[in-house]
Amino acid sequence: MKTALTIAGSDSSGGAGIQADLKTFLANGVYGMSAITALTAQNTCGVRSVLNSTPEFLADQLDAIFEDIFPDAVKIGMVSSAELIEIIADKLNRYKAKNIVVDPVMVATSGASLIDDDAIKTLETKLFPLATVITPNIPELEEICGTRDMEQGAKKIFDKYGCAVLAKGGHGFNDANDYLFDGAGQWFNGRRIETQNTHGTGCTLSSAIAANLAKGCDLKESVGRAKNYLTGALSTGLNLGKGRGPLNHGFNLSGADFND
Repeated sequence: MKTALTIAGSDSSGGAGIQADLKTFLANGVYGMSAITALTAQNTCGVRSVLNSTPEFLADQLDAIFEDIFPDAVKIGMVSSAELIEIIADKLNRYKAKNIVVDPVMVATSGASLIDDDAIKTLETKLFPLATVITPNIPELEEICGTRDMEQGAKKIFDKYGCAVLAKGGHGFNDANDYLFDGAGQWFNGRRIETQNTHGTGCTLSSAIAANLAKGCDLKESVGRAKNYLTGALSTGLNLGKGRGPLNHGFNLSGADFND
């Protein structure tokens, strides 16, 4: 069985972070593992507090995974400090990790900041050059390269860091189209789903891309499959919580009654 590792924060409400990643890995047919960068106290309404892992503990988690069950793909999500980013970059280099998807998580769906200001440059200089693809949304694209233009921004990041870029258009007004630049540009059209249950969409998309890369799909096929999965999870979203509810990560699972 193919394997995938998520390096990200824990979401106590289960809709984003490693919880969303592991659900996505399972739904996309790979075995999931996790290294936790932070614990968050959050729900569908917002983030209350964040407790970072120590660098030593994060390093131990990564060593334990890579020395035993080597991941076929790695997804990196919320990492809020430069020190933790340095640890991740060191381990990915040391173990020669492959199929690395970086979701540059900077702001939660609720609007809460999830990364220190000094960590943004470290993320760019240490992790972007290692990535197979990074998946910024429009606000993150603007933070990284100073433009909200998806085509210009994606090419600018590719030229600077050498990684493919999937600029996500979900923050646009009329559509949910994404733009991939990996030396050549390609648009992936998406259907906008009218729902407020969008908690964890970015985590889910990047994890689905990683899962498909782990299974041997090329980048374009992985992006296409991931967008189809995200559309299904959004369109059958769960009305849970008082804010932005979670996706239905298991919409494509059988739901069998194991008592039968």
